[in-house]
Amino acid sequence: MLKEINASNIRLSIVFLNYNRLKDTVRTLSVLNSLCGTREDIEIIAVDNGSSDGTAVFLNRHRDLIKIMLLPDNLGIGALNKAFEKASGDYIFVLDDDSHPLDGKTLDLLIEGFNKDKNTGVIACHIESENGVNDQKTWHLHPTGQEGESVAFVGCGFAVRRELFQKIGWFPGNFFLYQNEIDVAIKIARLGYHIKYEPRCRVVHRNSPTGRAHWRQVFYPTRNTIWLLRKYAPFPEVLYYIFSRVCFGFMRAVQSGEFRWYLSALFQGFREKIDKETLSPDLCRRFLVLWQQNSIFHHVKWGMKSLRDSNTLNHL
Repeated sequence: MLKEINASNIRLSIVFLNYNRLKDTVRTLSVLNSLCGTREDIEIIAVDNGSSDGTAVFLNRHRDLIKIMLLPDNLGIGALNKAFEKASGDYIFVLDDDSHPLDGKTLDLLIEGFNKDKNTGVIACHIESENGVNDQKTWHLHPTGQEGESVAFVGCGFAVRRELFQKIGWFPGNFFLYQNEIDVAIKIARLGYHIKYEPRCRVVHRNSPTGRAHWRQVFYPTRNTIWLLRKYAPFPEVLYYIFSRVCFGFMRAVQSGEFRWYLSALFQGFREKIDKETLSPDLCRRFLVLWQQNSIFHHVKWGMKSLRDSNTLNHL
């Protein structure tokens, strides 16, 4: 029997997705239970995406401690949406099976952050490696690493207002994987909410490669980014951004040899019917880094700067 928690007392629902990484699931659940086992204001929800390696069996043995959802098939991020529907908390903290909060302070700060600022829709956590030395840098987070507004967040460690998340329809389930965070960030911004980067909220991402095929990194980023650009980018700039993304996808296909998946991504990316929702000029400026990430010119510029910096260091 699931331990009794009064749903009206729950402030934070921790939801983590699992798929064929049993060792990571065991580790994540162990950490979560150690941090939340006695708390009455937090619930844990684990959803399994049709794992075949014993993950589902393991989770099922812990029904007395946490909420469990065992799905027969792999629905990608759509499985998280099903778990979000069952969440009782005012706020939802999303993790992967290979990520976990560093400490209980992170959980307290998430709740406190939302309570303090009603305009904060999402809190983006600081993502770090397991050894605590290497911060995982990404353009999704605040560029200086200091507390402040962020353009987006990383899917393996963020929290969101449940009511707001539900209002925008949760994650875009048809994305299956990758770029879903960007769609959520844009929808939240259009409703007038902000994404706050809180470096004191620390999430350890163990970056497990187990059970993850290379073709996914060609297919989903290419297809899903084309969908995003077609939907939100202004004309005529959208033509350049899409051309750049097609080139980036081709380079990934060359590196991995996954040309069939690349062509499939292009076919689906352009075939899908998209309802155009061009961002306002203000929001276009707010998401400038998104457009730059889909610009050949900016990637070449960054590459040349990195090369110059490297040459400078070599001469010191």
